[in-house]
Amino acid sequence: MADRVLEVERYMAATPDEVFAFLTDAARYTKWMGRAAELDPRPGGIYRVEMSEGVVALGEYVEVDPPVRIVFTWGWVGSADVPPGSTTVEIALEAAEGGTSLHLRHSGLPDEAANVLHREGWEMYLGRLAMLADGGTPRTGD
Repeated sequence: MADRVLEVERYMAATPDEVFAFLTDAARYTKWMGRAAELDPRPGGIYRVEMSEGVVALGEYVEVDPPVRIVFTWGWVGSADVPPGSTTVEIALEAAEGGTSLHLRHSGLPDEAANVLHREGWEMYLGRLAMLADGGTPRTGD
């Protein structure tokens, strides 16, 4: 049974409201992750992010509590190991030191290899989000 959990924390120099907008607005989302997104941030709404040609993360929103918490299911279209909706991503935002502390918890990953790959991905993309929230311009393209 899938039971691996990864957790990533990141400080961002933006308010929780500003960070939350980058997590729920498709135009803002694709500035830090993916090249196209279809986001309907309400319970049962679609979460779909095209990372690159033929690589799509797909799930649905489970919980949306602006600007403090968002939960959605996650998986890869065409993947037998991590199919769409098979894992859960929880993001909590908390005002901290003039900005926001973001805590991401990704649960249900099937094995250590998936855990490592997803940790590397989340750390990279949240780094891009932090750079954007800090007023910088992250590298684009994937």
